[in-house]
Amino acid sequence: MTPEEKREILADVDRACKVMQEGGIVVYPTDTIWGIGCDATNADAVARVYEIKRRADHKALITLVPDAGWVERYVEEVPDVAWELLDVAVDPMTIVYDRGKNVATNLMGEDGSIGLRVTSEFYSRELCRRLRKPVVSSSANVSGDPSPMCFAEISKEILDAADYVAMYRRDDKGGIKASTVIRLGAGGLIKILRS
Repeated sequence: MTPEEKREILADVDRACKVMQEGGIVVYPTDTIWGIGCDATNADAVARVYEIKRRADHKALITLVPDAGWVERYVEEVPDVAWELLDVAVDPMTIVYDRGKNVATNLMGEDGSIGLRVTSEFYSRELCRRLRKPVVSSSANVSGDPSPMCFAEISKEILDAADYVAMYRRDDKGGIKASTVIRLGAGGLIKILRS
């Protein structure tokens, strides 16, 4: 990417961050499919994501962080196997940890679990870094509808409900998929929830 393109993308990220700092909802590209999200520490904003998606609020939402060093900020105890998985992961991988912390409680599962993904995609990584907080990342669709593989597949209902829609990567044609989801339990137990 050219310096000019990078400046434009970062300006787009800054606009999205400002909206999230004010409790707003954004639709944005991620390392997988397009996401709808907000500041993961803002319970009111998280509640709006559930409402917009018409998603049952007992179903936890995935949260993005920009690098593995952030994981310990939001997980009570990170199993050793998590670090190994993060080191070897090639494709996007969400890890569900037993006990989350420092995020909105309505973001986590009923059992206190939290799903975190370290994103390597430029836009979503910069979104977390510039917000200085984790960012909710749920597929940009109404629950039960197909997940949008590209911007063109996002429904008008979702786009209209958001407070900001990213400009970056709107022309992508898809060919991507949702992340693998792995649950880490006590004693290093690994369960694949979605592959």
